[in-house]
Amino acid sequence: MEQRYRLREKGVTIGTYQPGELNSITDVPGVLVGHRTLSEDLADGRCIRTGVTAILPHPGNLFQEKVFGTSYVINGFGKTTGTIQLMELGVIESPIMLTNTLSVPAVAEGTIRYLLEQNSDIGHTTGTVNVIVGECNDGYLNDIRGLHVKPDDAISAIQAASSGLVEEGGVGAGTGMSCFGLKGGIGTSSRKARFDTTAYTVGALVLSNFGQREEMLLPGRTSRIPQEPSLDEKSPDGSIMIIIGTDAPLNERQLQRIAKRAAFGLARTGSFAAHGSGDVVIAFSNAQRIAHYPTGLTQQFSFLREDGDDISRLFEMTAEAVEEAIWNSLCKAKTTTGNGGRVRQAFDYKWLD
Repeated sequence: MEQRYRLREKGVTIGTYQPGELNSITDVPGVLVGHRTLSEDLADGRCIRTGVTAILPHPGNLFQEKVFGTSYVINGFGKTTGTIQLMELGVIESPIMLTNTLSVPAVAEGTIRYLLEQNSDIGHTTGTVNVIVGECNDGYLNDIRGLHVKPDDAISAIQAASSGLVEEGGVGAGTGMSCFGLKGGIGTSSRKARFDTTAYTVGALVLSNFGQREEMLLPGRTSRIPQEPSLDEKSPDGSIMIIIGTDAPLNERQLQRIAKRAAFGLARTGSFAAHGSGDVVIAFSNAQRIAHYPTGLTQQFSFLREDGDDISRLFEMTAEAVEEAIWNSLCKAKTTTGNGGRVRQAFDYKWLD
């Protein structure tokens, strides 16, 4: 079986800040990630190459104990659900789900069923629940018209979520994704630093499915990969979903500022957010929880001050983590044959030499 490596395992580092222990969004204490991968060859050359990825800001009941969150749209050619209420109220109350474009309804249904099972009050003695589902179009490798993702697959991804090392590349929602004309998918990275007497972590997880081969900027340099005729087929503009998590005590406005900095990490890889690219960021802090049933008229929270360089350090950590997460999605993905015999080649490590 082909052995694939992360960027740092090939001797290349990004930025100046150190990663967390796992170099993963799960370095943020409490964050869990789970995948459900669907890969099957059907009749008539059709192939299933798709799946679901779930990011849980904490392991408790997310509806009852919400976290501060926000979304930021770099380019809006996408079909993400749940962001209207997220922007209005500034809280996340469900797992953050990722899948292919046409499977958003199925994943939303599965996530709702999961939350209804957890919370008998939803839609009965209290309001409904706001589910966040992000997407990218995996139709190049996946039989996307077959609608193969089912609600139970979303539930499986949530139930598989853990705090350990996140599987990357062509797994979960990343199974059929392409990036820079190569095989893309799931990637993650983190940065950790001390702020006075306290250490904070910023973690990023991406679903990479964007860009043309000639746009890719190799890490740490301005050169691009050599011309290779076998890779010359033009890709759709594609998309990327970027999830940012942190244990720094930030409110929804501060998280919006963090989310904007994800664009810098994306741009360093060569992306300019093309017309047809849906580039969406979801950011959250799990440092504090917001009760669904508050006990008093007022609630008290503490947030990081912004009159020093602390928030700027978090901005830089975010850009670094996003950039490295994208490279990890490429470096870990394997060459994949998909729908109609189409092929996406793996990133060639010789380009890093």
